[in-house]
Amino acid sequence: MLVRTEKMPQAPQWPMKVRVHTPVGVAEVLWRGDPQEADGHHLIEWTVDDDIFWGQNTQPAPLAEAGLRQEGDRVVVRGRLQLTEDGAVYLQMGDSLILFDLASPIPASTDGAWVEISVEVNSVAIYPYQI
Repeated sequence: MLVRTEKMPQAPQWPMKVRVHTPVGVAEVLWRGDPQEADGHHLIEWTVDDDIFWGQNTQPAPLAEAGLRQEGDRVVVRGRLQLTEDGAVYLQMGDSLILFDLASPIPASTDGAWVEISVEVNSVAIYPYQI
């Protein structure tokens, strides 16, 4: 996913937080790249350390479109939940795939369904890469 990032005003800390502007929304996340390159345009990969807890942090989405937003100290990602044959789960958010672990069973009907997953800001990180 091509995004624009900007450093957050903060005391020096690692990992640093950035505000990420994506085609589907804006949120504050952890930056896992070179601190000198935190401001700019980047191709990124997403990681989320929180697991999916169906009915707690994961629920059917009110809209059938990809989204990203900040709600206080949480980041909400919206996309299509996909189950793989080997039991993995990922969220397709725009042109990005975000891998998740399951902490609780999910209804079989959710494969391909639009969902929202709400996770702590400090569990979401982006990694820049170059092609």
